[in-house]
Amino acid sequence: MISPSPHPDSPAPESFPVVVVGAGPAGLTVGNILRAAGVDCLVLEAESRDVVEERPRAGVMEEWAVRGLERRGLAGRLLERAERQSACEFRFDGQGYRFPYTELTGRHHWIYPQPMLVTDLVREYAEVRGGAIRFGVRDVRLHDLDSDRPTVSYTDPGSGERRLVRCAFVAGCDGARGASRAALPTGTRVARHDYGIGWLALLAEAPPSSDRVLFGMHANGFAGHMPRSAETTRYYLQCPPGDDPADWPHDRVWEELGRRLHAADRPPLTEGRLVEKRVLDMHNYVVEPMVSGRLLLAGDAAHLVAPIAAKGMNLALHDAFLLGDGLAAYLVKGESAGLDGYSEACLRRVWDYQEFSQWLAEIYHGTSSGDPYRAGTALARLRRLFTSPAAAAAFAEQYLGTAEAY
Repeated sequence: MISPSPHPDSPAPESFPVVVVGAGPAGLTVGNILRAAGVDCLVLEAESRDVVEERPRAGVMEEWAVRGLERRGLAGRLLERAERQSACEFRFDGQGYRFPYTELTGRHHWIYPQPMLVTDLVREYAEVRGGAIRFGVRDVRLHDLDSDRPTVSYTDPGSGERRLVRCAFVAGCDGARGASRAALPTGTRVARHDYGIGWLALLAEAPPSSDRVLFGMHANGFAGHMPRSAETTRYYLQCPPGDDPADWPHDRVWEELGRRLHAADRPPLTEGRLVEKRVLDMHNYVVEPMVSGRLLLAGDAAHLVAPIAAKGMNLALHDAFLLGDGLAAYLVKGESAGLDGYSEACLRRVWDYQEFSQWLAEIYHGTSSGDPYRAGTALARLRRLFTSPAAAAAFAEQYLGTAEAY
């Protein structure tokens, strides 16, 4: 719920047109857009700079997202270093089936790990565009969001003092457990879907075993292979929700990956040391609307798509483009159309991606459901991708996010 106004004895407040809570891809992109438009803003982040630049996150970017960053002067290092992907591969019935989506659409996926993008965005915001950012802040609270002069208070990590910032808008980009979600009014609609499964997320110090993303459908469960760099590979293994990563030692992981990603016509996996193991419980959620007074949500604060379809960072960037542009237009030119239509415009793409995630989840997990009917229909969906040009084109459009309108 919204916090009341801070105590009148609080220190003299600072003032910024916009306070951005959260220094992930969404918050930093919003900040960079505002600074490019000459708008001052303050970014508040609970973690240290080292943590936000190193925490493992997604790495698949859709081409429209890359081009959106490029148009805003935020893709220089990305375009130099990212790897372009033109196909993915499904493995089932002991065979590999390459899906050449670039041949169908002319569009690519880009592989650029989120920590690298965040590093680029922090540097551009703080060191090039002169944006104010404070790391390690504690106990962030939002106040008076229904007024035209909301405030944000936080504890300074160095002095331990409470600080107060007045602003015109708050951009809430701090995830599901942050201050922005906590400030939403009681009764805000949060639609949620739980898949009832877990994924063991693994990072291996091993070169990719293929030049493309691999999806393995097997009676034991789903497995995924995602190239990250020449030396590292992200893997996923379906497991029970809440499973203990300690129950997955090195030998068991590689044995199960080899089984679920096996294809008689493909070479075996390249093994390596596992440097990360964590279990993700697969669920999605959507907050509607994404605006409450002068608080505008973006990224995981507003919605989550499980990594099933690799959509999360892309949706965060889509929000940030619309929010940054809308705030800049309002604060510089007095134009309100972008902010007025912000939530609706974001949610059209959000719900489309949610539906695709749910559809793809049935393909990934139907064969291991223990239900012969679900297994049969999942395999029928898979085979259709390789026998029907219309089905292949529809899948490619959703996989790459290239629809003309949402």
